[in-house]
Amino acid sequence: MMKKLNFVFTAALFFMAVAGVATAVAAEFGTAAEAKAMLERAVAAVKADKAKALAMFAKGEGGFKDRDLYPFCGASDGNFTAHPTLVGKSLKGLRDKAGKPLGEEIYKVAQEGKISEVSYMWPRPGSTEPVQKVTFVTKIGDQVCAVGYYK
Repeated sequence: MMKKLNFVFTAALFFMAVAGVATAVAAEFGTAAEAKAMLERAVAAVKADKAKALAMFAKGEGGFKDRDLYPFCGASDGNFTAHPTLVGKSLKGLRDKAGKPLGEEIYKVAQEGKISEVSYMWPRPGSTEPVQKVTFVTKIGDQVCAVGYYK
C-alpha cells in the first residue's frame, strides 16, 4: 500500500512540475486571445487619434507592447507607419523566412470592421529559427493594422 501511495504522490509531483513548466513558457509569450484583444484596443486608439496611436505603437507605449505582442500598421502606400523598427520600410513587400509574401497577404485580407488571420514562419524575438506565427489583421480607414502571436 505504501509503494502505491508513493507512486501516486511521485506521479502527481511530476505532472504538477510539467504543468508549471508549460505555464511558465506560455506566460513568456503572448496568446491568441491577448493578441486579438490588443488589436481591438489598437483599432479603438487609431479611431480616436491616428497620429497619437501610431506613435504609441512604434514606441511600445500605452500598453501596446506586451512580451512578444505589439501592433504594427501600414498605410495605403504599403509602407509601415507603426512598428518597433521598420517605420518607413515596405510592409507590403515583406516576405517570411520561407519566402511567402506575407505583406501582400496582410493587405489582401484586411477589411474594415473584420479581423482576419495570416499565418507565416517567423523567428521569435532573440532567435533565428522560424516558427509558425499567426497575425490578426484589420483595416481602419487608410491603415492596415495587425498584432501577431507565435504558436
